[in-house]
Amino acid sequence: MSRLFGSVRSRATLGATLVVAVALVAAGTALLLSLRANLTGEAGTRAERSAQAVASELAARTPLDKLSGLDAEDTPVQIVDEDGVLLAVSEDLERISGTGTSEVTPAPAPSDEDDRDDPDDRDDDRDDDSLDPGEIAPGASYTNGAATIDGDTEDYRFAAVEVETPDRGRLTVHAGAPLAAEHSAVGTALTAMLIGFPLLLGVVAAVTWLVTGRALRPVEGIRREMAAITASEDLRRRVPEPATHDEVARLARTTNATLAALEASVERQRAFVADASHELRSPIASLRTQLEVAAAHPELLDLDGAVEDTVRLQNLAADLLLLARLDTGERPAGTRVGLAALAREAAAGREGVTVEAEPVEVSGSRGQLSRVLANLLDNAERHARERITVTVRREGGAAVVGVADDGEGVAEADRERIFERFVRLDAARSRDDGGAGLGLAIARDVAVRHGGTLTAGAAPAGGALFELRLPLAGADRGTPRA
Repeated sequence: MSRLFGSVRSRATLGATLVVAVALVAAGTALLLSLRANLTGEAGTRAERSAQAVASELAARTPLDKLSGLDAEDTPVQIVDEDGVLLAVSEDLERISGTGTSEVTPAPAPSDEDDRDDPDDRDDDRDDDSLDPGEIAPGASYTNGAATIDGDTEDYRFAAVEVETPDRGRLTVHAGAPLAAEHSAVGTALTAMLIGFPLLLGVVAAVTWLVTGRALRPVEGIRREMAAITASEDLRRRVPEPATHDEVARLARTTNATLAALEASVERQRAFVADASHELRSPIASLRTQLEVAAAHPELLDLDGAVEDTVRLQNLAADLLLLARLDTGERPAGTRVGLAALAREAAAGREGVTVEAEPVEVSGSRGQLSRVLANLLDNAERHARERITVTVRREGGAAVVGVADDGEGVAEADRERIFERFVRLDAARSRDDGGAGLGLAIARDVAVRHGGTLTAGAAPAGGALFELRLPLAGADRGTPRA
């Protein structure tokens, strides 16, 4: 069963069919009840009209044996007095139930006129809501029952009407109307529902199955293409995008955007690995050559060069490790860091560096932010002629650290490219002097991880200006601290 309804298509079809089935059952039940109530009401109206006609004749002093309402073949009538004594019934009535009495044989008429009640005595016994002689009570009471007339038994709707006769006192007329039409109509409607509902549910299930299958067809195409991409490991492929504007089309576009981002990430990682391997090969090869020469000719050992290559190799490994940690999404610590003190520490021991700083604090990793300032100062030292200026200031809700030099500056077309990994703008510069091209890339990645930005521009002195913008620490967003 779980496998049968394991697909969205099956569950959608089942759900739609169940909803329609519940709605049909509810609507059918309401229809049958309404139809039955209407037909029963019509039968009661007919029965009341028959009872009113007999009551009118009684009010007009018509003798019991002369009542025309007792001759109807399909309308059973009973006339009873206040004591429940049956005075008259319709012809051929053999059995009755649901009225005031089940008797079908009238009681014998009184033999002496004096035995009848005196009208004056009946007047004395009336209560406040009694009727005047010849008056018919408004409205009627209704009951359901059955009657057998000339051997035929049917269900009837009975109406009871009271009438005050001048000579017989208060009488009650019970008249019935057959319910055969009501039973027939309700039965016909129920049969039609029992036949039509399953057919309608079958149509609903078939249409839902077809429509759902058509709607999910692009999803299956996306799934197959994703499976093929996973099997081939070719991230250049894309899933088909339907020419619609529904959720499936948006899913396909989002999937393709995800594949594009994944492809770019993989290509970036591949390029990073290739560039890192290339950068590591030079110092390792140089160090190996020096060690091999030293092994064969100890007197030719260049110890300073070996140490320099080892330090460069160590620094490169540290940069690569930091980039790998940043790429994994490592979040910086939330400690408060004073940028003014950090800038002075980074500038200490460097010639020609001037620091102009006001006290501002940010939240982040002290070690990573110190690395950013060191990388910016290293870059400035390689390009400055005589002077480097470091400024720390507050601008609105951000702390801004500027590192400016008086060198040749950075061309506007290269102000974004210099933040790419392993990029060196000066092709003639040696690797030993120019570094591996990771300093600015690391600085920007750290700035982004801290919720800030790092941009390159033109310095007032004509050189390059690098501005690091970081959000102020939470407690430091108000009045500047002294």
